[in-house]
Amino acid sequence: METYGKILLVAMPAFLILVLFEKWYGWKKGMDTVRTMDMISSLSSGVTNVVKDVLGLSVGIISYGWMVDHLAVVHVQNSLLIYMIAFLALDFSGYWVHRIAHEYNFFWNNHIIHHSSEEFNLACALRQSISVFVRLFTFFLLPAALLGVPGEVIAVVAPLHLFAQFWYHTRHIGKMGFLEKIIVTPSHHRVHHAINPEYLDKNYSQIFIWWDKWFGTYQPELDHIPPVYGITRPVHTWNPIKINFQHLWLLIRDAWQTASWKDKLRIWIMPTGWRPADVAAKHEVYKIGDVYHFEKYETRASGALQVWTLIQLVVLLLLTSYLFGNIAAINKLNPWHIYLYGLFLFVFVYAFTELMDRNPRAWIPEGIKTILGGYFLISQGDWFLASSLWPMIPGTLAIYLGVSFWITVYFVRRHKLEAGG
Repeated sequence: METYGKILLVAMPAFLILVLFEKWYGWKKGMDTVRTMDMISSLSSGVTNVVKDVLGLSVGIISYGWMVDHLAVVHVQNSLLIYMIAFLALDFSGYWVHRIAHEYNFFWNNHIIHHSSEEFNLACALRQSISVFVRLFTFFLLPAALLGVPGEVIAVVAPLHLFAQFWYHTRHIGKMGFLEKIIVTPSHHRVHHAINPEYLDKNYSQIFIWWDKWFGTYQPELDHIPPVYGITRPVHTWNPIKINFQHLWLLIRDAWQTASWKDKLRIWIMPTGWRPADVAAKHEVYKIGDVYHFEKYETRASGALQVWTLIQLVVLLLLTSYLFGNIAAINKLNPWHIYLYGLFLFVFVYAFTELMDRNPRAWIPEGIKTILGGYFLISQGDWFLASSLWPMIPGTLAIYLGVSFWITVYFVRRHKLEAGG
């Protein structure tokens, strides 16, 4: 928990700088692939994901440590070899977990957030799930467990393996020659994120492309078929928390409404997108028919609203960084405080992304954020020990909470007037 938080204190600014650099580079080259509101949605999604991971809000059915203790046949001694095996094992596991997420209805909910952007850029790499509460597929790490790779090694290599998947989410790097035969490149991953019929459900590999070639899911990027990005049932929201549970909510509704008990049970393990015939006939869900002719999700955003959402993003990143840098001290003071802090950050993200969506009720989650933050400030007489760094922090946050609420109310009223309400 604490170690991962400290790693993220370095990784988060690095990712942000690279995202902003890509936007500047695209603007300079006349090929801007980063829409501002989409970028903010992606970055806020990344915050929710890392907060969930740092707080450890998921459990494993079978732990990796248990497999090592009970199933190891040998224990590899060479330190370099251990790390290489761990990396390969994580990549093999990642391929199959990724493939399952795409191919089965229930597990698609865990991955939909990553594909929900209708752009393809470094920011969308940070769209990661918060909807995984139970990890079912640890057994795919069996090759490493059989060789006795310690859990501590997996814990060190796993973040590196994850971070190594960031760079290839870009349209600014073409095909890379002989590397196309070995590693996952931007070209390979553009195919994976595309909704063109020729590209759907291809290139699941995460670092080494050979898994797709061995297991029959490889597709090269074709010069005459430019990738179109997103998902075939668009999410139509900037709110990453809503996106994380949209597909699950559809499955629950369909399972409830279908008259067939067989369909109520099998909907969860059917191929992604499958719906009971009786429900699909009565309750149509929009699906893109022609991927080359559809309108990307966009909301009217004045310059003032864009500036305000960027300010909100900066405040969110500062508060998140403070949690990661001081999680041990906050946990020592009261173990529940880190989870309450995490709840506040989730409400924070929900509130300002609802405003980005021009939701006329955006003032409600913003009000909840204000009340929750005010409660922490009053009950603690502080902000989770922050006054020890600078005595003005609690007062500054109190002012921010009040100003943020009234600015949200202002924009909600302005949007209502613009809509003719």
